[in-house]
Amino acid sequence: MSALYDEDNFCLTQKKQILNLRAKLIHSIRSHFINHDFLEVETPLRIPSPAPEEHIEAIPSGNWFLQTSPEIYMKRLLAAGYPRIFQISKCFRAGERGNKHLPEYTMLEWYVSGFNYFRLMAQCEEILKAVFTDMGHAEYISWQDRKIVLNSPWEKITVADAFARHAKISCTEAIDKNQFEEVMVDFIEPNLGINRPTFLYDYPVEHAALAKRNLGNPDVAERFELYIGALEIANGFSELTDANEQKQRFEKALAARAKKKWAQYTMPEKFLSSLKNIPESAGIALGIDRLVMVLANTDCIDDVVTFTPEML
Repeated sequence: MSALYDEDNFCLTQKKQILNLRAKLIHSIRSHFINHDFLEVETPLRIPSPAPEEHIEAIPSGNWFLQTSPEIYMKRLLAAGYPRIFQISKCFRAGERGNKHLPEYTMLEWYVSGFNYFRLMAQCEEILKAVFTDMGHAEYISWQDRKIVLNSPWEKITVADAFARHAKISCTEAIDKNQFEEVMVDFIEPNLGINRPTFLYDYPVEHAALAKRNLGNPDVAERFELYIGALEIANGFSELTDANEQKQRFEKALAARAKKKWAQYTMPEKFLSSLKNIPESAGIALGIDRLVMVLANTDCIDDVVTFTPEML
């Protein structure tokens, strides 16, 4: 036991520089939002049920669950008349462990009334460029032997175009063969954000559980993800405010979960009832741990947190 303690203590000592960088980053993010008239909010970590999504598994806490995201409660605040809100909070997901994943992680999430996903992409770029400048990276970031240029505009590419450019099959074929996630991981993501940050947008509606459907192309949803150095940093979208469509998507997700014998979640009726009061809005979730990874030039998420699960 003493040897394990000594090993953990040595590991913590080695993290001092990165943990100082992490603290400075969070301070910069918080200051930026407060200085731009955002209200910092806190929502419960322990909730009756998460939003039903097919591929995300929540961690039980008694008869309730630990949040996988503060999303549904922040949207209820939007509905109650809070137009510019942000939160930095702990989130939890079962079965998430690897060089880029932890079961407990830190998320920055923010929402803006009157925005769509294109305006949110522009705001995300503006905020991150300001934060990178605060951190001493006004022009570029060096990460994993790559020089990632931060000059505007950051790259934008649709999911369909990314499949055409990097994959051996089309996006439609991948969905029909139930290979979308596999092709994304193996062929698309390794080519994104290599020379400059990249927004991947217009996801198939089947892979955008809470995003608004694109009126001009109803097969896609107004969802985007931001990649830096092939690493997914953020996920955002125009908010779906049609309660009937949202409920249908949740029911489809619950049916898919039942087929896999995964936990069944209750329908978030209060959230669904609130949707009618949400104006046109957009929201985004950004992984703080992964952003620290980029700034610290490390490809292992263990390096940027104080304690990993194995150290507890």
